[in-house]
Amino acid sequence: MPAEAPFVRAQRGLPGVAAEPGSAKPDPILVADNVARHFGGITAVDVEHLEFQAHAITALIGPNGAGKTTLFNLLTGFDTADDGAWSLRERPLAGVPSYRVARLGMVRTFQLTKALSKLTAIDNMKLGATGQHGERFFDALLPARWKAQEREIERRADALLERFNLAHMRDEFAGTMSGGQRKLLEMARALMTEPEVIMLDEPMAGVNPALTQSLLGHIKALADDGLTVIFVEHDMDVVRDISDWVVVMAEGRVIAEGPHDAIGRNDAVIDAYLGSQHAALTTEDGA
Repeated sequence: MPAEAPFVRAQRGLPGVAAEPGSAKPDPILVADNVARHFGGITAVDVEHLEFQAHAITALIGPNGAGKTTLFNLLTGFDTADDGAWSLRERPLAGVPSYRVARLGMVRTFQLTKALSKLTAIDNMKLGATGQHGERFFDALLPARWKAQEREIERRADALLERFNLAHMRDEFAGTMSGGQRKLLEMARALMTEPEVIMLDEPMAGVNPALTQSLLGHIKALADDGLTVIFVEHDMDVVRDISDWVVVMAEGRVIAEGPHDAIGRNDAVIDAYLGSQHAALTTEDGA
């Protein structure tokens, strides 16, 4: 009997997980405890306990200002937490700079893409590879020490451009690409690090509807390949389509977790999105 794919195991295990904030997962890959970030008198993030299941697609949702992107920034080393600890496969990451977090296996994309517009697509891709011998001063003086690796990096980059339907843009400047193509390029470049976890910040924002289905397919394929995917998204149709698990934030805190159907019926989630309007309607209906 063939072995189950990792994502199949993740989907089979999650239905037994309690739909409540801070719930324990059968195979957590990323765990955060008491993570806090304040900006003056404003608490942007105050996460008591949060686990992300390995090989699953987890959506992180919430109203504007809920702290979703700030949490991404903290976990990936792009911002500094005021308190708390988090780990990747039990390896502590608090205080670890972003480039080292990427080398340890966790990468992220941005709502506003960071493609280098004056470099070609292939050069953007090659830049994403880690551990390049040619980046070291003395090794750079000896082409024999890095030429073979450079060829292998280019081969991998071309394969990923082909996978993300960007091969025809290989030698075009990234600045000439559409918003959707830059999203695809950034996702492909992230895979050059060969990560375990990929975090996508609003991958559908600003994308032409014609490319939306393509992006969704690529995200699903990441999980099919055994990666752990965590993404921020406002489009609930997207969340319903691709997520195995949903985490909801409001005012910096995790207020709910669970499969999409359970989240849709959660009163705390409804209140977070509709606020006083929902409370007033509820009162009127009960009167």
